[in-house]
Amino acid sequence: MNAQTWHGHVTTTVLVGCTALALAVTGTTATATAQAQAQPRDLGRQTLAAGDGWASDGTGTTGGAAADAAHVYTVTTWAGFKAALKDGGTAPKIIKVKGTIDANAEGCDSFAAAGYDFDAYLRKYSPENWGYGANLDAEPDDSPEGLRRVSADTQAKAIKASVPANTTIVGLGKNAGFEGASLQITAVDNVIIRNVAFESPLDCFPQWDPTDTSVGNWNSEYDSAVVYGATHIWLDHNTFTDGEHPDSSLPTYFGRIYQQHDGELDIVKGADHVTASWNVFTDHDKTILIGNSDSASTAAVDRGHLRVTFHHNLFSGLVERAPRVRFGQVDSYNNHFVAGSAYSYSFGIGMESQLVAEHNAFTLPEGISAATVLKKWKEAPVTAADNYVNGAPTDLIAVHNAEIPAETLQSGAGWTPTLRTKVDPPRAVPGIVDHRAGAGKVC
Repeated sequence: MNAQTWHGHVTTTVLVGCTALALAVTGTTATATAQAQAQPRDLGRQTLAAGDGWASDGTGTTGGAAADAAHVYTVTTWAGFKAALKDGGTAPKIIKVKGTIDANAEGCDSFAAAGYDFDAYLRKYSPENWGYGANLDAEPDDSPEGLRRVSADTQAKAIKASVPANTTIVGLGKNAGFEGASLQITAVDNVIIRNVAFESPLDCFPQWDPTDTSVGNWNSEYDSAVVYGATHIWLDHNTFTDGEHPDSSLPTYFGRIYQQHDGELDIVKGADHVTASWNVFTDHDKTILIGNSDSASTAAVDRGHLRVTFHHNLFSGLVERAPRVRFGQVDSYNNHFVAGSAYSYSFGIGMESQLVAEHNAFTLPEGISAATVLKKWKEAPVTAADNYVNGAPTDLIAVHNAEIPAETLQSGAGWTPTLRTKVDPPRAVPGIVDHRAGAGKVC
C-alpha cells in the first residue's frame, strides 16, 4: 500500500484482486470518497520484491520499470519486437507483447541456402556411406553439410533476438507470447520477462553427428531463452512448451529421432543472480541447463556464479533437466514436479554443484520410483529436505542411495538459502502452483 499526501488529502493504492483502487481520504477520517477509481496494474512497472530469490540480491532487479513514455512499446510482430529491443540502447524500456508473435512465419524453406537438399544430405551421410568414425566438421562449404551450416546460420540470425540491459518484456492479457523465437540475454544486467508464453523454436537444420554415441545422433540448436553471462534476471509467470511440435511428432532418420528442439531455458557462462518464479515448464525433453560444461575453461568462468532460485514453478511432462546443475548455488523450493511416462529425472547433480531442493512436491505415476528424482552426474553435495512424493514426506537422498547404491549422493550442500519470501508447506504446493503458475495467470 502506497500513499502520497498533499493539502490534507491522502491517496492510497490498494489491490483488490487484479485491480488497483485509488482511494482519496480526506482529513483524518478513514472514509473513502466517491471518487475512488479502479485502475489496472501495469506489469511493466512492477519490480522484483526484496528477498525474492537470487535476482533480488545486491542491486536487485527492476528491469525497465523506470522507462519514460518514449521507451514504452506495444508490439505485434517479430520485426516490431526486434526494433523495440534496439531502440534507445540500454535506456530503461518496457516492451508489451500483444498476441502471439511468430519468429518463423515464413517457414523453414525461407532459410535454406541455394542448393541445399535434405535428401542429398541423408544420402551422403547415411551410416552405410559415411560410417560412424568421423564427424562432419571438416566438410567443405559446398557440401551438403556446408550448405546446412549456411542455412542454419540464416535461421539463427532470423529467430534470435538480443535483449538489452534494463528491459522489461511483458505479455498483455492471457494470450501473449512467441513461437519459434530464441531470446538471448547475453552479458547484460537487469532484465525482467513476465506473462509470456514460449513455444519452443524448431531447428530447421539439425546436424547429424556420427560420433555422438555409438550409433550417432541428431543435434539441434536454439533455446526459448538463454541467460549467457547476464546478471539480475527475473523470469516470472511464463510458460515454456513444445506446443504443436512435441518430440512425438518428429520423424526418425538413421534410426534416431530427428531432434529439432534444444532446451527451454539455459543459464550459462557466468550468469548470476537469477530468479525463476511461477513459470510452467512442460512437454519437453532437455529442459533447463545451469552451466553447460565440465571443462576447466568453463569452470574458471562459472565458479562463484550461477546463483539461481526456482520457486513455485510447475514442471510437467518433462524428461530431464529440471534443472541439471553445474557449479552454481541453486535454490529450488515450493515447485511441483509432475512426471509422465517418459520421465528420467528432475534434478541433475553435476560438477561442483550446490543444490538445495526443499519443500517441493512430486507427483509420480505408478512404476516410477522416487529414487530417480535425483540424478548423480558428478560428486557434489545436495540438500533435499521436506519434500513430498505423491502426498507423503520422502527423503529423496535416502531413497536414491538405497535403490541406486552405485551413485551414492552426499547430503548437505554447504549453504543455507536466505533469499526466500513465503515458503508454503509442500503438501499444499500442488494446489497452489497448478492454479497460479504460467502465462495468463498474473495480474
